[in-house]
Amino acid sequence: MKELELDPDPVADPAGDPPGPRRTPRVHYGWIVVAVSLVVLVGSAGFRSTPSLMMDALHDEFGWSRATISSAVSVNLALYGLTAPFAAALMDRFGVRPVVVCALLTISTGAGLTMLMTHPWQLVLCWGVLVGLGSGSMAGAFATTVSGRWFEARQGLVTGVLTAAGAAGNLVFMPVLAALVENHGWRTAVVVVSLCATAVAVPVLLLMRERPADVGQLPYGASTAPPPPTTDGSALARSLRVLRQATGRRAFWLLAASFAICGATTVGLVGTHFIPAAHDHGMPVTTGASLLALIGVFDVAGTIASGWFTDRFDPVRLLVTYYALRGLSLLFLPALFGESLRPPILAFVVFYGLDWVATVPPTVALCRRHFGADAPIVFGWVLAAHQVGAAAVAGLAGLARDRFGDYDATWYAAGALCAVAVGCCLALTPGARGTASPSC
Repeated sequence: MKELELDPDPVADPAGDPPGPRRTPRVHYGWIVVAVSLVVLVGSAGFRSTPSLMMDALHDEFGWSRATISSAVSVNLALYGLTAPFAAALMDRFGVRPVVVCALLTISTGAGLTMLMTHPWQLVLCWGVLVGLGSGSMAGAFATTVSGRWFEARQGLVTGVLTAAGAAGNLVFMPVLAALVENHGWRTAVVVVSLCATAVAVPVLLLMRERPADVGQLPYGASTAPPPPTTDGSALARSLRVLRQATGRRAFWLLAASFAICGATTVGLVGTHFIPAAHDHGMPVTTGASLLALIGVFDVAGTIASGWFTDRFDPVRLLVTYYALRGLSLLFLPALFGESLRPPILAFVVFYGLDWVATVPPTVALCRRHFGADAPIVFGWVLAAHQVGAAAVAGLAGLARDRFGDYDATWYAAGALCAVAVGCCLALTPGARGTASPSC
């Protein structure tokens, strides 16, 4: 891209500098921050998805029901979302780098301690609470913070790229971890997760910077400097204050409801139960994991494309299209499973994968449209709704599997929920950007 070849430093020379040209960076530092953020988000997504690979192994070793194991996943998903708005405020208060490093070390500790567990509550504590808190601190609010601080132009594209990192995490880690669980046991897999989470902290410490002003630049595409950040006050108080103000807006409830359905029909159902559902039909775990990773491949393309579309088209229309197509694909899924790879299931993987988290860039854009400078924290609360929906369905789907012996009812219910999400999006009305309550 031409913009990447030469990006002049827009900060004026201080008075008294000798005349003459200044050397300027060939690449805006925002792109380096995006690269580091990609590494973080790829790792976080891969670490968080590990329990779905261990479900059968834990059931065989400890005799725990799938509902019991799913409860740990539910806690993980709920905390992943509920942590996000507070993490966004903490990043404003203390900085991105310390928050992300602490989060990665929390994931490392939680995964490592899982090796020693013998009771279900320990799985809930280690993988539900610790990994949930750590991964939640690097959830969508992190991507929103990075794109909002470092970019004025290309915000939709950057948000799409960072969101796609979650799919890339599944692509990188799922097949490897599935092979480790299958051939060397689940304990080997959690050790690898723990070590990788620690290793990812290194580039964050070395390369992450807080704001463009730290490297003498403006946000990418900006012509004037943004106002200095406000860092006084409690991060907890600010998060709750923004929530209180946002709940007075109809747009918040519509975005939260639609995004809760998004979470229910992606990470809650497919992300958690696709592999055991495929295994119920005779498909090997490694094959199911490979299909889920392949969904990630197309999710990367779909989400980046969605970011590009969001810069150019009405985000409400994009969301309506995405939820409608997702609902149709889930209604057909029960008839597509089989013992081996067949064209119909591969068609589902492509179609559903393109739509997986394509909803994020337009949802972020609508948060910015309706809530202005508070958008990262508001999106954190909207993401909390996403994860509460995911957590509820992750647990309920496990109960349904134990009760009915298959997952068919859950796929049909998920398709119906997508129709509700379409209605929520249609009810959204355009709002002037930045007309919400001022940033605290």
